[in-house]
Amino acid sequence: MEVLKVSTSSKPNLVAGALAAMIRETGTVEIQTIGAGALNQAIKAIAIARGFVAPGGIDIVCIPAFTEVEIDGEKRTAIKLIVEPRK
Repeated sequence: MEVLKVSTSSKPNLVAGALAAMIRETGTVEIQTIGAGALNQAIKAIAIARGFVAPGGIDIVCIPAFTEVEIDGEKRTAIKLIVEPRK
């Protein structure tokens, strides 16, 4: 599964384009975020990407979960958003 890391400074339109391309290629993408600002940018990107793939007959859903990531030797709690086509 492909992993996209989104930060507060990520541009939702650029993330949406990458997300849409990955959905078309692999079918499932995991987005990792740490913090409210990053999560906000990720959710905006998912909404935009949905508009990109919908004309092609793909309806995407988002499944949120917690995960642990290590940054500079320190464990942090992140939110992962699994984005995949609706079955």
